[in-house]
Amino acid sequence: MTHARGVVIGLVLALGACNGEVGRGTGDGGAPPPGDGAPPAADGAPAGDAAGATDGAAGDAAAAPGDGGGLACQADDHQHTGEATYYTFADGTGNCSFPATPADLMLGAMNHVDYAASAVCGGCVRLTGPNDTITIRIVDQCPECPQGNIDLSPQAFERIAALSAGRVAISWQYVSCGVTGPIVYHFKEGSNQWWTAVQIRDSRNRIATVEYRAAGGAYEAVPRLDYNYFVAASGMGPGPYAFRVTDVYGHVLEDTGIPFVEAGDAAGAGQFPACAGP
Repeated sequence: MTHARGVVIGLVLALGACNGEVGRGTGDGGAPPPGDGAPPAADGAPAGDAAGATDGAAGDAAAAPGDGGGLACQADDHQHTGEATYYTFADGTGNCSFPATPADLMLGAMNHVDYAASAVCGGCVRLTGPNDTITIRIVDQCPECPQGNIDLSPQAFERIAALSAGRVAISWQYVSCGVTGPIVYHFKEGSNQWWTAVQIRDSRNRIATVEYRAAGGAYEAVPRLDYNYFVAASGMGPGPYAFRVTDVYGHVLEDTGIPFVEAGDAAGAGQFPACAGP
């Protein structure tokens, strides 16, 4: 894992149909999705931002890693209600295109409406059922589930109710994830300087936007697709890159000198602050 230099540049505080055996979606696969078009010729590629490798101060998070924070991030932390079900093959993979996480199976698949075209991917939810309150990470989508419902891994479901119940009433709320260390930029297999897809992993908070600094020096927004990659259909150039990442609460991280690693990871320098829980 390659570490880059960067800086936190801003803080803006903005005050079912499925059952226990329903199938989950899979990731998008390795190649660019149909309709993205073939990569253009090499001579049309934008230049990377190599100069970014030498500028910027050392990264620094606004809250110490894992400290739980005390910031009242209230942009979208109201209570939701619905029902929980479970799916037996939950392993961390799914529509969010994350890898399997056998050591962490406190997972869930969000209903189609709240999935919001992958906007919740990687986010954490504090969920209360009949027997307990737990925190889960969203890694997948439940297309059949009504709004408010979450399909859980068996390991998560059995914390809040007996598996035999199959379906139980829940309330839930978005919270910061208890991760430590910096965010990670993961480049999709098949990415190159003419078609570049990047995913943000190991973030405390849900990601709102990703921008990269183009050859002219200005930041350009990168569209997010529903399989949870930010895709520059005309590419970002060969790298290294400068990225600006904003979470749903308005906190901003900026990293420079991020190298291109096809189907691999490059660590940023900072992490978003944790927000106070409910």
